[in-house]
Amino acid sequence: MTKAVLITKIDSTYDDLPEERYHFPRTYLRQVEAAVGDWILYYEPRRRSSDLTSIGGRQAYFATARITNIIPDPSRPDHFYALVADYLEFDRPVPFKEVDFYYEAALKKEDGSTNKGAFGRAVRNLPDHEYDLILQAGFAHVLGREERPRPSPDAAEEPLTIAGFGEAAQVPFEPEIQVRDMVMTISQRPFRDRAFAVAIKTAYQDTCAVTGLKIINGGGRSEVQAVHIRPVADQGPDSVRNGIALSGTVHWMFDRGLISIDDNYTVLTAGRSVPDTVIRLLDPERQLRLPSRAEDRPHPQFLKYHRERVFKG
Repeated sequence: MTKAVLITKIDSTYDDLPEERYHFPRTYLRQVEAAVGDWILYYEPRRRSSDLTSIGGRQAYFATARITNIIPDPSRPDHFYALVADYLEFDRPVPFKEVDFYYEAALKKEDGSTNKGAFGRAVRNLPDHEYDLILQAGFAHVLGREERPRPSPDAAEEPLTIAGFGEAAQVPFEPEIQVRDMVMTISQRPFRDRAFAVAIKTAYQDTCAVTGLKIINGGGRSEVQAVHIRPVADQGPDSVRNGIALSGTVHWMFDRGLISIDDNYTVLTAGRSVPDTVIRLLDPERQLRLPSRAEDRPHPQFLKYHRERVFKG
């Protein structure tokens, strides 16, 4: 087994859903096969789509996951799906290089320039120590090493104090574990809950998507809660697209199916089960307050699950 970097465009011509599957041609079958059972990184390139004029991609590693299996594409010859589990997004995207340092040594030529041939490959295997370095950079806030940036005029959120694990604490966390074994760290539920919460709060700018309420407590922590649309207990991924920022009361109602969201991001309510006091907090058009990046908005697949399996309307 070996770790790998998988390149995925926002508007890919491939049938990708990074939380669940990665679609690729036979060209990369050997590299993907080598990573089955191991962890991978997702990287977003400069081009957002296959259009050569397309720009706007972050040119950064943005999530990790574990490849569980490879299956053929039944509808497209010589194409395959890598099935993934344990998807987790970084609290900050990590550029492929910072100043003169390349996280993947193979991308740097002897003269210090970028190896465009290696950089252009959609699947690249990488050693464990490079994977660990990228994870530590991607989860710097969750690991207590960096502030979480907020848009002005909000102050940056101070780094998390690992002992006790902040607001998502369930069990003690030892910093030595993070350095020694990042794979063990990202596999543990308390860490994943915290990373998910940070990613959701950043995407929604610490604001309840339904009511527009934004409360920052005295310690600089956001009072809004990060909510899975499809629950983790039912195979819901720790993805921003499977999440939403909600205030405590709205979170309670969402989990109990009293409110839901349609594919046009309109807030739905379960008849008379929702009090008038809550209805008055909603936008008059009942429109969800969405992340500025379209790629961070709730995915229709997860919204459909909530409407069909949770919503009581």
